Amino acid sequence: MTSATLLLEHTAAGTAEILTREMRSIGGGAAVGPSRSEGRATYRDVLLTGTAEQLRTLGEMMPHPPLGDTKLALGIHEALDNARRECVTLRTPRREIILGPRTLIMGILNVTPDSFSDGGRFFSPESACEAGLRMVQEGADMLDIGGESTRPGSDPVSQDEELRRVIPVIRGLASRTDVPLSIDTMKSAVARAALAEGAEIVNDVSSLGFDQGMGEVVAAAKAAVILMHMRGSPKTMQTGDLAYRSLYGEVISYLRCRIATARSRGIDPDRIMVDPGLGFGKTATDNLRLIRHMQELAVLGRPIVTGASRKSFIGHVTGGTPGQRIEGTAAAITVAILSGSRVVRVHDVAAMRKVAAMADALRTA
Repeated sequence: MTSATLLLEHTAAGTAEILTREMRSIGGGAAVGPSRSEGRATYRDVLLTGTAEQLRTLGEMMPHPPLGDTKLALGIHEALDNARRECVTLRTPRREIILGPRTLIMGILNVTPDSFSDGGRFFSPESACEAGLRMVQEGADMLDIGGESTRPGSDPVSQDEELRRVIPVIRGLASRTDVPLSIDTMKSAVARAALAEGAEIVNDVSSLGFDQGMGEVVAAAKAAVILMHMRGSPKTMQTGDLAYRSLYGEVISYLRCRIATARSRGIDPDRIMVDPGLGFGKTATDNLRLIRHMQELAVLGRPIVTGASRKSFIGHVTGGTPGQRIEGTAAAITVAILSGSRVVRVHDVAAMRKVAAMADALRTA
């Protein structure tokens, strides 16, 4: 029998006691955290452990007395169904992509003067296009083109400048390669122009939160979208208090809300991917924990995108400049794949394609 564990955070104290009693009555385990008062209400976290069958039985009991909670029952069944999926279909305007049998490589192509790792290297459209085509030859399954740095402390660029940087590159690549192109932007006007030129995916680090028109642009184009967890903005995300009461609880809750927002704006679920946002409002230890336990995001039911490549938390462990973090990146990507990530964003495509192939072999052995 398949074992399973569910953490139900911020549960009303009375409900927590009933869940604990009912779970134990069917042979499972349950534990509750300390009480927390908010106004007149008291809440507790509940950890349910047992087999998947026992948790499904609990879910079937929930709509009835003494609990009478249909919404929670549906949530448990959905989480269990999502967690057991081995393959997920992603749809774009031009294709259907089956994610699961093999991890896909998304090559990072920054058309910026100030990105943390490769800023300025591919600043002209010609050099950027050539770099993108090299990545495809090296095994990139997708290309992610960005014209505004989102490194910690970075300043935003104007819409006109971002368009000037990325549109010639997307236009040039779309005419010379058939791999899906992604536009890394928070601006709906940039996304709209990029999608018109051949992009199929919008990678929005603000999860449709920066520009209220982004959801409608993605939906109208039937594009795919990557929703990422981030606190604050790239300018402020690594300042102030980085503590989390529950790291995974907050990341999952945030992404679940953003998925609901995307759906409310007309974006179909099978066009959505999620990204835990490594380096976006997290400590080095937080990033390591997110990679180590990436499978927790499986309850969302959408493909997980991981962007660990050359980031500072790797340097925190191994030392070295961004360009000297290839071994640390390889280790991080391996664990992310073994933990459930199905798309990895990388700078070093040729090397990481081999790393991903080995990780997939280990995962499916």
